[in-house]
Formats: sequence, structure tokens, C-alpha cells
Amino acid sequence: MATPGNSPISIAFEGVTGSGSIPTAVLLAGMLRASDKVSDLIFSPGRPPQVEIHGQLTAVEIVGSSVLTADDTRRIAADLIGTNKQAISTLREQGSCDVSYGLAGMARFRVNVFIQRGSCAIVMRVIPTVIPTLSSLRLPAQLENAANVRNGIILVTGGTSSGKSSTLAALVDRINSAHCYHILTVEDPIEFLHKHKRSTVHQRELHSDAPSFPLALRAALRQAPRVIMAGEIRDRETLDIVLEAAENGHLVLSSMNTVDVSKTVERIVGSFAAAEQQSIRERLAKTFRYIIAQRLIPPANGGERIAVIEILKSNARTRDCVEQGERPGRTLLDAIKASESEGMQHFDAEIAKLVRSGLVDLESGLCFASNASVLGQELARN
Repeated sequence: MATPGNSPISIAFEGVTGSGSIPTAVLLAGMLRASDKVSDLIFSPGRPPQVEIHGQLTAVEIVGSSVLTADDTRRIAADLIGTNKQAISTLREQGSCDVSYGLAGMARFRVNVFIQRGSCAIVMRVIPTVIPTLSSLRLPAQLENAANVRNGIILVTGGTSSGKSSTLAALVDRINSAHCYHILTVEDPIEFLHKHKRSTVHQRELHSDAPSFPLALRAALRQAPRVIMAGEIRDRETLDIVLEAAENGHLVLSSMNTVDVSKTVERIVGSFAAAEQQSIRERLAKTFRYIIAQRLIPPANGGERIAVIEILKSNARTRDCVEQGERPGRTLLDAIKASESEGMQHFDAEIAKLVRSGLVDLESGLCFASNASVLGQELARN
């Protein structure tokens, strides 16, 4: 039942004769033991439990069991949601819900339960118990400077499963270690648990601690934080409050699901009505400090995916591009290329380095490039 090319992993539980007999916590622990590189656990009716390792799904075959039934996934979902009435209501009304779940001594999970074909399916993102550092994530050394920004907006962007949450956690931890600040986070759900270090950190989880991102962020403005971390910007109202907080002198960190820095600016501006867009451009140009976009690329020899990072910093040229809009010869990509000495970098140049070094094969490099034809031509010349 495994994905083609992956051998299923067999797990035996003493005295267990079927998946429905296994306590959910025991099942999760067994799946985690399949590999120390498990990033996601997936439960779907008609399939065995699956784990994702380095971006590839592998079936976990439980000895004495066949595939999961709709009753199995419904039971697992109920165990994960527990007594969270808000999540139950959201699942009924909207067809999906997010919760957090902890497995004592092993891992925490960001859980999404959703309805498909009338039955429950579950995706669980494994959240490491140890907060990553920028160096452990193999992120560019110049991002250490982002932790010293005093105010404004730092955005971490990328597609689903590109590592945004880990990068945000590493930045918060770096600030926590280096500065005596009040840090307040608003998350859906809480992922990494931050301990007080030099800073004092308060973490609020949507639904259990606050009803919505906008309300929690509005309240944050009255709670005297120096740093606000909003897990994700999902709507116009949240964007407006983030801009307001930055304008009031806070440092705001957040994430967006956008593919590169240019699309991030386009998405922010496009979230507002045409009559407001020039004003938003001006506000964003004044408040953004970093836009960090990331992609995870499979290496040539298999194994853990490599983070490729695009970095846009605030300087006179990049602020002009944001405020006036991109035009021929004055694009954000042009500004990044002209400012590499300031620590900026763009995707295709970083991918080219990986391909030339042999860490990433040409096919994967072109697949993840922003402009595959231009990158292909450049690599062909060398």
C-alpha cells in the first residue's frame, strides 16, 4: 500500500489485532519510531496510516491490520480533538479544524482534521520538541541580523510545508536569547513552546486563548509587547493591524503563503480595494524590514531537503519598488541583484549554486526555479 518506490514500514504492537484496537497515543508513538525524519502523519480511510519522510509518503503497515476505515479515522480525530468545543463546532460548520496535540516526551503536533467524502481525514505536522536555531536550519548567516531589528515587519513566506513555522520560531528564539523584551505570540495552534530566556514570552492560541487573529492582535497593542509574532496573515483585517502595530513601533513577525518576495508584495497590496492600494504601498514601504521567502528542494543524493532562501531587505531602492510598484528596470528582483553586498539574495542564483556544486540535480533545480528558462540558459553557459 506504499507510495510507488517506497517500501512500507511494518510496526507490531503486542496483543493488538487491528488498528481500531490501538490507543491513538500508542499508534502515534509507533509511527514516529518509523524514522527520526518523520515530518507528517496522515490518516485516510481506505489507506494504512502513512508518514512523510523527506517529502515522500510511506505506508506504515500495522501487523494484524489492513487499512483504516472511516470509523478508525473518526475515532482518531475524536481523540485528537478531545473536549475542544470550538474545534468541534468549526469542524461541523466549516468542514475542517486545527488543533494542537502533545505526546508526552516525544513530540507536539499541529493537527488538521477535515471532512472528505463524508468521512474524517487527518494530517498531523510533527513539531520538534527542541526549538531550531537559524544555523541548525542551515539558513543564511545574514538572517541573524533580522533578530536585531527594533521595529517594523519581518515576513517569512513560502508554500505549504516550506518550513515557515520553523524559521519564525528560530527568529523568536534568537530575539528571546539576545534581548530583554516582552514577546507576545498569537498562533493557530501553538507549535513551538518558548521558555522565558532574557525576554518574557507569552503565547496565545486561537480559540482556547483568543477568538480570532484580529481580536488577539488588537488586544496585543494594549499588552505592551515589544515583539508580536502572528503565526499567519490570512486576511485583510489582520494585515491592517500588522501594519498599524509596526507603525506604532512594534516589531511584528508573521508568515504568508506566497511563492516569492514579489508575489508577497502583490498579495498584500491586492488584498485592499483599488482606492486604498497606493496608501497601503506607502505604509508597507515604510514598515517592512525583511521579506524572507523559502523553498525546500530535494537533494541529488536523497535525504533531508535543502532550504533555498530569497531575502529582500529594506533600503532606498527596495522601498521605492514597493511604494511606486514594479516597472521595467525597477523590479524587486533588480533591486535584490543590485544589493547582494547588503545580504540580499534571490532564488535562482541560490539554486544555480546548488546545481553547480552537485547538491541538487538540474531537473530539480529547474523545477523549483522562479524562471526555469533563464536559469537553464545560465547553467548551460557554465
